[in-house]
Amino acid sequence: MTEAEVSVHRAKFKEHLLDTASGMLNASEIEELNYLSYFPFDSNYQVAVTFKKSKGKKFEMPTSTERKPVYRRYGYITFIINGDTCILSAYKSLGLKEKEYKNYLFVPFRDATSRNETYGGGRFLDFSKPKKGGNIFLDFNLAYNPYCAYSHRYSCPIPPEENTLSIPILAGERTPVAH
Repeated sequence: MTEAEVSVHRAKFKEHLLDTASGMLNASEIEELNYLSYFPFDSNYQVAVTFKKSKGKKFEMPTSTERKPVYRRYGYITFIINGDTCILSAYKSLGLKEKEYKNYLFVPFRDATSRNETYGGGRFLDFSKPKKGGNIFLDFNLAYNPYCAYSHRYSCPIPPEENTLSIPILAGERTPVAH
């Protein structure tokens, strides 16, 4: 995505999040949220990814509540950011049965910015399962906060320890700013 496309994506997300008709947040939660904060767009965080399919066992992913959704590791993504080689697990939610989620993979992660510049509960990226031999590019400029960053009413997956990067990912959404 270009910088302009990322800006449009962010604006649409904000509009949806802050629209009381969407039901994402209630009026008092919207009032508490001053604005969404993002790192400046940086093309260095748009990375080519090597995907290796490696299905793991079903497991209950911890969340910010008692809810325990069932996931399975679907594979690993390997990439280089600022000279550092990184590996993250990509997960498949076994609860998403709808056709539109057939190829959906989920990458919850923490990095060196977590709890300081970004939401302590981690951030998320989504992508589609690659076609055999297909290339994947991940855009960390699209990394987003889970909904529990905005409201205690949500139950959000907590990134497994294996998805903690020691480097900072200075791209995507930062901690939201409240009044």
